Amino acid sequence: MAVLEMEGIVKEFPGVKALDNVSFSVQRGEIHALCGENGAGKSTLMKVLSGLYAHGSYEGKIMMEQGEQMFKTIKDAEHAGIAIIYQELALVKHMTVAENLILGNEPARFGVINRHEMYRETEKWLSRVGLKGVSPETITGTLGIGQQQLIEIAKALSKNAKILILDEPTAALTEQEVDILLAILKEFRNQGVTCIYISHKLNEVFDIADKITILRDGKTIGTYQTSTITEDQVIAYMVGREMTNRYPDIQFNPKEVVLSLKDYSVYHPDFHHKKVINNVSLEVRKGEILGIAGLMGSGRTELAMSLFGAYGGKTEGDVYIEGEYARIKTTQGAIRKGIALVSEDRKKYGLVLNMDIKKNVTLPSLKAITSFGSINQNEEVRYGTDYLRKLRIKAKSVETVVGTLSGGNQQKVVIGKWLMTNPKVLILDEPTRGIDIGAKLEIYQIMHELLNEGVAIIMISSELPEILGMSHRVAVLCEGRLAATLPIKEATQENIMKAATGGV
Repeated sequence: MAVLEMEGIVKEFPGVKALDNVSFSVQRGEIHALCGENGAGKSTLMKVLSGLYAHGSYEGKIMMEQGEQMFKTIKDAEHAGIAIIYQELALVKHMTVAENLILGNEPARFGVINRHEMYRETEKWLSRVGLKGVSPETITGTLGIGQQQLIEIAKALSKNAKILILDEPTAALTEQEVDILLAILKEFRNQGVTCIYISHKLNEVFDIADKITILRDGKTIGTYQTSTITEDQVIAYMVGREMTNRYPDIQFNPKEVVLSLKDYSVYHPDFHHKKVINNVSLEVRKGEILGIAGLMGSGRTELAMSLFGAYGGKTEGDVYIEGEYARIKTTQGAIRKGIALVSEDRKKYGLVLNMDIKKNVTLPSLKAITSFGSINQNEEVRYGTDYLRKLRIKAKSVETVVGTLSGGNQQKVVIGKWLMTNPKVLILDEPTRGIDIGAKLEIYQIMHELLNEGVAIIMISSELPEILGMSHRVAVLCEGRLAATLPIKEATQENIMKAATGGV
C-alpha cells in the first residue's frame, strides 16, 4: 500500500526547471532509495515533500493516506508524519541530549518543564535507536557524529514520523557507525517505518534499499526493484550513458622517488606520550598513486595532516623530498617544500564558502599575484579562469560564490587552489566523499592527468574499490603502524582488510 505518492511535481526557479513532471511513490514499511547526480533534483524534491517549498510554489500533488497534502511549512509536514534529517545535523551542540530530543515539545505544566518526564521520554527513544548507554544529561557536542546522527533519528521518531528521509546520512560516519545505522534502519523497516534514503554510496543503497528511484536532469528515469538492477545499470541511468570502466586505465612506469619517510612517528598534540603514527617507512614516486587504506582510527588522516604541517603533534624520524632532508613544522613550510593537502572536510578546511572561485583558487599563492602589497586582480581572474577551464568546473564565471556550487565542483576548486602551488606531492584525503558518480569520474580523470605531469599522489580513501581502482601500490595502516605495502596486483579487498585488522 502506498504511504506516499508525489504526482507530476514541477518546480521552477528563474531560468531553471529543477523538477520536470516528477512522480515518486513509496510503499509502507519499505526503504526506498533516491539516486541521481548532484543537480538531478533529489534535494529539491525532498524540500517540496518536507514543506520547505510551500504548496503553491510548485505544480503537482502530494498524496498520503490522509488525502492530498498542501504543506505551507515544515511544521505542517511534520504534523503529517514526515521528518527529514540532513547531512549537516541540526542539533544544538552545547545542550544535553534530552534538551535536543524534546526541543519544542517539552513536557511542562504551568510553564515549568517536567524534567523527570523529559528524561523518561528521552531514554525510551534512545533505547529505540540503540543508544541505551547514553545518558539524557550528556552534552550533545561531546558525542561522536554517529551517535549524534542516531539522536536526530530518535528526535524524528519521537514526533511520530511515518516517513523518515535521510539525506547522505553516512557521509561523515566511520565504517562501524555505518553498519550500526544500516542495521537500525533495517529494524525500523521490520517495525513498519518507511524510509527514503538518499546516498551516492551505491554499495549502501544495494545493501539496504527495497526499491530505487533514479532522477536525471529533474526528470524521473524510473523506479526499480533493487533485486532486478545492477550498480552499473544504476550509474548508466544516472549519467545517461553506459559506463564501461569507472576508473581510468592508469599505466605506471616507476620514476624517481619524490617523498620518502624513514621511521616516521607522530605524537598526539594533547596526549604527548601517545603515538598516532608509529615508525612508518614508505615512499611515493613521481607519476604514482600510493593508496593509503585502513580502518577509522588507523592514523591515515593524522599522517596526512602531519606531512602537511597541520597536525600539531611532535614528530620523529626523517622526511625526504627528492632526496633532500625536509623538516616540516608548518603548512607554509610544507607548501614551500612542494606538499599540498586536499582535506577530507572541504567545507571546514578546504574552502572559504562565501568567497568566489578565483579568490579561493589563488588564496595559497597570493605572492604569485601580488606586487607592492596589492593583489593584481587581472592575474587573479586569469589564474581562476585557467583552473575553471582546466578542471572543468561547472560555474557561470570565476566570480561564482563557492558555497553555491555542487560538492563535486567545490572539490575541483580545492584541487585547483593546490595545483596553483605547483606541488610535487599531492595528498588527497577522501577525494570523492559526498560527490556523485559523474563528479567522481571527473576527479579520477584529473588525477590521471596530474600523473602525466609528474605529480606524486597519496590517496586516502575508505572506499576499497576506489583504492583498488586508482592505486599503483597500497599502504595499509593498522593502529598507527604500517601493516603492509602491497603492489596493486597483490592487493585485494580481503588482503587489505586482513592487514587493516591486524591479521597476519
